[in-house]
Amino acid sequence: MNTRLQVEHPVTEEITGVDLVEWQLRVASGEPIPLKQEELSINGHAIEARLYAEDPNGGFLPSTGRLDHFDLGTEGRIETGVEEGDIISPFYDPMVAKLVVWGESRSEAIDQLADIAESVEIWPVKTNAAFIANCLRDADFDGANLDTGFIAAKIETLVSSDEAGDAIWQSAADFVALADAKQHEGLPIGLRLNAPSVLGATLHHRGETRYISAARATTAADATGFVDPKHAVVFAGGQSFVFERQSRGSGAAAAGDGAILAPMPGKVIAVDVADGDTVTAGQRLMVLEAMKMEHALTAPFDGTVTDLNASEGGQVQVEAVLCVVEPNLK
Repeated sequence: MNTRLQVEHPVTEEITGVDLVEWQLRVASGEPIPLKQEELSINGHAIEARLYAEDPNGGFLPSTGRLDHFDLGTEGRIETGVEEGDIISPFYDPMVAKLVVWGESRSEAIDQLADIAESVEIWPVKTNAAFIANCLRDADFDGANLDTGFIAAKIETLVSSDEAGDAIWQSAADFVALADAKQHEGLPIGLRLNAPSVLGATLHHRGETRYISAARATTAADATGFVDPKHAVVFAGGQSFVFERQSRGSGAAAAGDGAILAPMPGKVIAVDVADGDTVTAGQRLMVLEAMKMEHALTAPFDGTVTDLNASEGGQVQVEAVLCVVEPNLK
């Protein structure tokens, strides 16, 4: 018997109108259970989703860091223990919040929850908000045509692309132009005495740089966002799209083939190799742990281990080079 309240207890509360936490406290203090079974009734439909700090585009690996921007809106029932400025660490469960809704019908509840998931604004920590919304919008989910293979069968449509489309680029330019205009007391950026005024922005996103003139008519529907001196962040469909306000190049040089990078920040709980060891493709090299998840790192090809920088019990940051596998040359 598991005698604690489950994470899903808000669903029971929403359809019965009772406060199970209050009941727990009353019973623990010696009072009788407030209602008998026959006095309870079920009304309507409730759905709950777990908003997780994880990256669906990165194999659902945990995402950690500071919540520089955190807004879950005001609709529905939101239960969370964090706020803007808090840190999502690798040491605990990755759940950020519970999103709960009630509706007269199943379809009404589904629509409400999808709307809430699509309006989530969290940055720079990544979440599964868009994945939740895509699940809810799926016709088979709405029709309760479900089995345990639902996600695996539809993963390509349930995980949204994290590459910005033209409308998202336009939204970012619009936000930047508006912010710059306000900063300059309404004077458009690029104003010249002998030329028409121009509002626009030069933006850099995932290796691409564009100059885009502001044209709010083509902004992505329901897109929101904010601008700081270095970035423009656009929120749409539960995802965040980050643009640098000027091209800065690619930053640090990328690790070459054979470099084993940490896919997430976490703790090294096992190291199976040493410098100089010969390994085969697919052989486990080490294991990382974060947020109750274990992730095995394997050799990409046959080769020799060099530059081993990880040790059991050590903490590593995302994209840290843990070791290098030098390919066997034939």
